[in-house]
Amino acid sequence: MAQKGDQLDQQNFSCSICLDLLKDPVAIPCGHSYCMNCIKNFWDEGEKKLPSCPQCRRTFIPRPELVKNTMLATLVEQLKNTGLQAAPADHCYAGPEDVACDVCSGRKLKAIKSCLVCLASYCEKHLQPHHDSSTFKKHQLVHPSKNLQDNICPRHGEVRKMFCRTDQKCICYLCSVDEHKGHDTVSAAAERTERQKKMELSRQLIHQQIQEREKDVKLLQQEVEAIDQSADKTVEDSEEMFTELISLLQKRSSEVKQQIRSQQETEVRRVRELEEKLQQEIRDLKRRDAEMKQLTDTEDHNQFLHSWPSLSPLSESTHSSSISIRPLRYFQDVAVAVAEVRGRLQDILRDTWTNISLTLTEVDVLLPQPEPTSRARFLKYSCEITLDPNTVSPGLSLSEQNRKVTAMKLHQSYSDHPDRFSYWSQVLSRESLTGRHYWEVEKKTCVVEVAVSYKNISRSGYGSRFGCNDKSWSLCCSSGSYVFRYNNIITSISGPQSSRIGVYLDHRAGVLSFYSVSETMTLLHRVQTSFTQPLHAGVRVYRGSGDSAEFCKLR
Repeated sequence: MAQKGDQLDQQNFSCSICLDLLKDPVAIPCGHSYCMNCIKNFWDEGEKKLPSCPQCRRTFIPRPELVKNTMLATLVEQLKNTGLQAAPADHCYAGPEDVACDVCSGRKLKAIKSCLVCLASYCEKHLQPHHDSSTFKKHQLVHPSKNLQDNICPRHGEVRKMFCRTDQKCICYLCSVDEHKGHDTVSAAAERTERQKKMELSRQLIHQQIQEREKDVKLLQQEVEAIDQSADKTVEDSEEMFTELISLLQKRSSEVKQQIRSQQETEVRRVRELEEKLQQEIRDLKRRDAEMKQLTDTEDHNQFLHSWPSLSPLSESTHSSSISIRPLRYFQDVAVAVAEVRGRLQDILRDTWTNISLTLTEVDVLLPQPEPTSRARFLKYSCEITLDPNTVSPGLSLSEQNRKVTAMKLHQSYSDHPDRFSYWSQVLSRESLTGRHYWEVEKKTCVVEVAVSYKNISRSGYGSRFGCNDKSWSLCCSSGSYVFRYNNIITSISGPQSSRIGVYLDHRAGVLSFYSVSETMTLLHRVQTSFTQPLHAGVRVYRGSGDSAEFCKLR
């Protein structure tokens, strides 16, 4: 019988809840077996839920009646008796990487539990008193650990059950009334509980970021499909028109097709790169979550607190919560260009061939860049603005190398130019702005308008004023108030008064922000739109006031 017992695998007779040999074994309807008390307590703790199997998760209605399995109990008892007589298999002995039983003499067996009270590790045989005797009832058993001695205070020889928040270290009770007297001390368990809550908040944030990134990836995948569909349709339409030109246009048709496909490949590749970047961020977040979960599962408070500082703080995502995709027509402008050429083809072929200009719309699915959060970061995008003398109104005068504009009482004698403003006292910059830029305007006046505008804004009439059309955006700064104008719609804005206004432009993302700049920067107004042309910085000063505004040198 002993030989048969040696062949039995003790794991097959272990309870998956307490991980020990079955005590008063019971079999539930799904066929899995547990200690009677273990499964009873498991169901009692989840009384608001349906009773289920901890292994297969099958639920039972009503709650099964638990009856001791006498046959299984007999087998377990035989396993205990024969197991004490039989020599352990080689795989039961402790190796270099295993935690050895502290009680075994000679060749030591693997420990299956460590006791945080005894500060010792036990094999199954020597752990039995902890199960059988009420003396060890309050002892805390954890998975085998080699670091138990780290829980002992080297000075007092006591278990470190306290945590000093002042010195951020685990201490024993005697330490708390000795060198740590007067410090903020709590139990190690209480400190672990508090930090556990913080970790749960971090994990919630990680899960939220994972969901957001997965949503962004889905949008990118949809964008790739839209690019492919638009490109395919454009190629089909282009080929149909080019076939009407027979052999003479075959060469040109092939060139157009090649350029479309090349642009399609470029745009798809760029979107795929963004998708991979988000997938990598998801993987990093999941890895970070797994590290936190592993630490969360640690039962030893001191081991938890010892490992806590090694966790790097959760860095903020460099991306926004979602991807902004603007509905563009992609390649449809190509078809328009081809149609125009078809109508004029006869005349063009008599003289000279005019290349078809492919105005492929760039697929704008870049992740929006985060707006800077400090003036130092804004200055990384600073640009030098100079005013264009050909646009300045006769009521204004330029100085300081065309960076300063002053409102004059007398009209200035300027040559006629189609770009010059004739109705309002305003002026545009020489520089056309795309990409990301930041500049500041110092106003030495009661009222000044800081603006951006397309170059094709009207130069005469009431509608040419900044903000009174759909080609310009303007912030009017007067004593005690701000007013934003676009397309002749006025929005009142409150904010701190300052002599300096900062303007941040992210042309690609369609972001335009105005800031009040003093010792700190305060956002006054932000615009989110779609810019279709390069922009120019502009400023308007009230005519005849003698006041001025200057574009600052920031570098």
